[in-house]
Amino acid sequence: SSHFGSSTSPVLCIIPQLVLFLTAMSTVAEQLNLINSKVLALQTDIDDTKANYDESLDTIWMLLASMLVFFMHSGFSLLEAGSVRFKNTQNILAKNLIVVTIGFLCWYLIGYPLAFGAVDEPGKVSGGTNFLMIGFWNAKSTFRFWLFQGAFCATGGTIVSGAMAERTKLKGFGTFTVLMTSIIYPLVVYWIWSGYGFLNYTDDSGKQVSVIGPPFMDFAGSGVVHMVGGIGAICGAIIVGPRKDRWSESHANAFDAHSVPFCVLGTFFLWFGWYGFNCGSTLGMTTTSQGTMAAQVAMNTTLSAAACGLVVLALRFAIFRKYDIGGMCNGILAGLVSITAPCGNVECGSAVFIGIIGAFIYQGSSLLLQKLKVDDPIDAFAVHGACGAWGVLAAALFDWGTGMDYFNGWSGWSCVGAPDCASGAWGEAFVANILEIITIASWTAFFSILIFLPLRLAGLLRADDETQSKGMDVAKHSPSKAYAMTSNTVEVS
Repeated sequence: SSHFGSSTSPVLCIIPQLVLFLTAMSTVAEQLNLINSKVLALQTDIDDTKANYDESLDTIWMLLASMLVFFMHSGFSLLEAGSVRFKNTQNILAKNLIVVTIGFLCWYLIGYPLAFGAVDEPGKVSGGTNFLMIGFWNAKSTFRFWLFQGAFCATGGTIVSGAMAERTKLKGFGTFTVLMTSIIYPLVVYWIWSGYGFLNYTDDSGKQVSVIGPPFMDFAGSGVVHMVGGIGAICGAIIVGPRKDRWSESHANAFDAHSVPFCVLGTFFLWFGWYGFNCGSTLGMTTTSQGTMAAQVAMNTTLSAAACGLVVLALRFAIFRKYDIGGMCNGILAGLVSITAPCGNVECGSAVFIGIIGAFIYQGSSLLLQKLKVDDPIDAFAVHGACGAWGVLAAALFDWGTGMDYFNGWSGWSCVGAPDCASGAWGEAFVANILEIITIASWTAFFSILIFLPLRLAGLLRADDETQSKGMDVAKHSPSKAYAMTSNTVEVS
C-alpha cells in the first residue's frame, strides 16, 4: 500500500497546479476578450470619427462651392448692369434679384422633386418625391446637395434676363422664371444628373448607360445649365423683339454699354465663382481622387477661360481695329462655358484648345445674330447657348481615354491610359452627346416659345416704345435712377 500511495502522490500534486493553470488561462481569456472588446470599440470609434470627418469635410466643401456659385449672381448683376444703358440699370438688377428669389422658392416647391426626387421605382423622365423637402431629415446630407443644385437652377433664368434686357416687363419675365426653374430646367437635370433619366442611368449590371449606349458626359453643366439658359435666351430675345431703334443707323452708338468697369468686375466675379461651379461638381472632398480631380478641373477651367478671352480680343481687333474690352469679357465667359462640360475628363492642353475653338464659335455666333438682327444685349446666346453646345461636343471629342477608341467619361481617373476601359465607346459617346444637344435645344425651345409667345400676344412681355424711350427706371422704379451722378466744376486761375 505504501508503494501505491507513493505512486499516486505526484498526480495529487499536479491537480492543484492544474487548477491554478486553468484559472490563470481563464483570467487570460477574460483579459483577451476585454482587450478584443476594447479594440472593437476603438475601431468603431475610429470608423465613426472618420465617417463624421468625411461627412463634415464633404459638407464644408459643398457649402463653399454653393456659396461661390451663389456669388456668381453678383457677377451676373454687375455684368448685365454695365452692359445696358444707364436708364435701365435698376430694372435689370431687379430681374436678377427676382430670378434668385423666385428660383430658390420654385426649387423648394417643385424644382428639386422633379430633378432629383426619384421614387421607389424611378422612371426615365421625371422625379416625384421630396416636395417641400419632405424626407430630407432621413438623409441629412441632402441639405447641402439641395443648396448646391439650387444655386445652379437660378443661373438659367439669369442668362435669359440679359438677352431680353431694356424692353421686357417684369411680370412677363417673372412668369417665365417660375416655369423655367420649376419645370424646364429641373427635367433636363433629371434626364442627365439624377442617375435615373433616359440620358444617363445605371442598368441592371451596375453600368452607367443611356438609351443609345454610353452615358452623356456633362461634368458641370455646359448643356444642362448653360444651353438651357442660352436657348431660352434666344427664344425670348426673338419673341420680345429688338429694343426701340436698335437697328437704326442713326442710333448705332446709342446702345453701348454704359459701364465697362462694371462689365470687367462682373466678369472677374463670375470667373471666381466658376471654380465653385466646376470644382464643386466633384460633390465631395474626402478621397485623394476627388481632391486631385478638383485640382485638375480648376486648372482646365483657368486655361480655357484665359485662352478664349485672349483670342476673342485678337479677333475683335482684327475685325474692328480697336481693342474691345467688353468683347474680351464675353470671350472669357465663353471659355468658361466651353470647358464646363469637359473639365473633368480632358487634359490641360485640350482645355487650351477647347478655349481657342470656343472663341471662334462665340465670335461667329455673335456676328450671326447681329446679321440676323436678333437683339441680344449681352450676347447671352453666343456665350451660353452656342458655347454650351460646343462644350458638350468637346467632352466627347477631347475625352482623355487612351487613343481615339477608348472613352473615359464619368470614370474619373480610372480609365486614363487604360486600354481595357470602354473599348469602342468613343464614337458612341460622341453620338450620345450630339443627342444631348438636340434634346436640350428642342425641349427648351419648345417650352420657351410656349411661354413667351402667349405673353407677348397678351401684352405682358414687351414694354411700349414710350417706356423704352424714357427708360425702365424712370417709368417703373423708385427712385427713378440707379445712382446719382453729379459733376463738380473747379475753376483754375
